[in-house]
Amino acid sequence: MTSFRALSEASPIAVLGAGSWGTALAILLARKGLRVRLWARRPSLARLMAKQRRNPEYLSEFPLAEQVEPHEALDEALDGVQLLVLAVPTKGMRWLLRLVRPILTDRQALLVAAKGLESRTGLRMSQVVEARLGPEWQPRIGVLSGPNLAVEVAGGTPTSAVIACADPRLARHIQQVFMQPSFRVYTNPDIVGVELGGALKNVIAIGAGISDGLGFGDNTKAAYLTRGLAEMTRLGAALGANPATFGGLSGLGDLVATCAGPSSRNHYVGRELASGRSLKTILSDMRQIAEGVPSARAALRLAVRAGVEAPITQAICSVLFEGLDPRKAVASLMTRAGKDELQESWLVYG
Repeated sequence: MTSFRALSEASPIAVLGAGSWGTALAILLARKGLRVRLWARRPSLARLMAKQRRNPEYLSEFPLAEQVEPHEALDEALDGVQLLVLAVPTKGMRWLLRLVRPILTDRQALLVAAKGLESRTGLRMSQVVEARLGPEWQPRIGVLSGPNLAVEVAGGTPTSAVIACADPRLARHIQQVFMQPSFRVYTNPDIVGVELGGALKNVIAIGAGISDGLGFGDNTKAAYLTRGLAEMTRLGAALGANPATFGGLSGLGDLVATCAGPSSRNHYVGRELASGRSLKTILSDMRQIAEGVPSARAALRLAVRAGVEAPITQAICSVLFEGLDPRKAVASLMTRAGKDELQESWLVYG
């Protein structure tokens, strides 16, 4: 495997995964005039997209521009492509990599768009890619994160994102590919922090949904997000991330967007839990994945392994997997022993 070589601007881009996020990214790239091959796991969905010129199951209100080519055959979708965007849910990442591995060439680069931790191993998605494809792929992997709710990205609402790569040249190239008036892109060399920010904020968002579902106000939400960000930063720093990354787009930015309300699947899970519904019932009624649910358990394991205090993640896991009443979870957090904020801030950022 060679290190970064400039990718051709004339090459089409393959977006693998035709859920809401993959569809939004295809629409975004096509808006810039780029050719996009949108691969769907189910051939029937690819055929419907080609016929109807929209995705009938996800973001159906947005038409697919002529630059978007739906594909059902993976080898055809990757033929001549130099940039692959991996937009499947985290639980499907190893499965997708098994399919693409025999087709990949050393002229290609991978951009991970999934936000989450592998439930069983606690691995970040770029680590899953390396584990499946080999460490020689590390210079050719980038990750995308930020406050990027799919429906708003598809609709052209102004937002920003961050690209993290080990090779800054690849980061700058992908930055220019995605940059446009409605989508401002920054680069960051901290892959660990960017990925953990995008994964851990999903866990915190479940708690934000619980807060809203219980009828708490702005004071509660502001305090919760502040302490949630501190917890994310503590764990990230212990795992090798730059603490400053969590004050950026993949940390604070994505946290605010995901905790804001109805467009967030993880917020929805928390809100429904607060209403008394069981996790099993909530998830069975959802057509999309709430990544915070599997990531919560993985994040707690990582925190225990690293010796990091993570009371919010612990409380959310207790609600999700042990049936703890959400109001009791709130009480357990509010009645913890007193802390010194500045001292703890030094532990987080110093």
